[in-house]
Amino acid sequence: MTPLTAHSLPLAASGLKIDWVRMPTYNTIMSVAAGAGLLLVVVLGRRLLVGGRGGAPDGWALAFGALGFTLVTTGLHMTLTWPLAGQGFPFDNVIFGEPALAFGVFLLAASFYLWKRGAGLLEEGGVDRVRLVAMPISVFVFGMGLACFGIAAAGWKYTLFAAPPEEPISGEFADWPWLEASFMSGLYVLVGIGALLFPFALRRPRTWTSPVIGVVWGLAGLAFLVFGGLNYFTHIGLIVNTM
Repeated sequence: MTPLTAHSLPLAASGLKIDWVRMPTYNTIMSVAAGAGLLLVVVLGRRLLVGGRGGAPDGWALAFGALGFTLVTTGLHMTLTWPLAGQGFPFDNVIFGEPALAFGVFLLAASFYLWKRGAGLLEEGGVDRVRLVAMPISVFVFGMGLACFGIAAAGWKYTLFAAPPEEPISGEFADWPWLEASFMSGLYVLVGIGALLFPFALRRPRTWTSPVIGVVWGLAGLAFLVFGGLNYFTHIGLIVNTM
C-alpha cells in the first residue's frame, strides 16, 4: 500500500528516484490505526449485543479518541494536500486520505459519546440506546460504504496500489500489479459491505446483518493492522532505495 502505482513502473525500470521532501507517505500509521479501529468497533459491538459484560467506557473512549485523532490529523492533511506531492498521485488523496478522515471523525464522535454517556452503556439495553443515537450518522456511514466500492472498482480497473520493484517484499510482485490491486481492493470491498449493512443492523441489531458486519470488518481490520505494520519495513526500504 504505497503512494505509487503501476504507472510508476516504467520509471522504476530506469531507476526510480523520489523527492521524499515533497512526498508525504504516512499511510503506514493510517493503516495501523484504521485496522485497530475496525477491530475495536467489532469488539464493542459484540459486547453491546451480549449485554456489555466487561470493559470500561473510559477505556473505550480513550482508545477511540487516540485512533480518531491519528486518522483525522493524517487524513485531513492528506485530503487537503492536493495533489499529493505536487505531481502524479492525486488519487492517493481520495483513496487513503478521505476514507481515513471520515473514519477518524466517526471514532472521535464515538469517543466523545462514550466519555459523556458511557457510564450505563455497557449494560443490558445499551444496544438499543446506541442504535437510536447512531441512526442519523448511519447515512454518512452508508455513503462511505458506496465510496469504498468505488475505490475498489477503480483499484481493479486502473491497477492501483501496485508497488514498484524498489520496494522490499511487495516489489517482488511488481510484474503482477493485479495481485496487490486485488488484495487492497478486496479490503475496501469488505469495509464497504459492513458500511452498507450498518444502517440495517441498527434497525434490527439481532439479525444476520450484525454477524456479517463483525466478520467483514474483523477481517479487514486485521488485514489493515498487519499490512500497516509490515509497511513500516517496506516503506523504509523504498525510501532508502529511491533517495
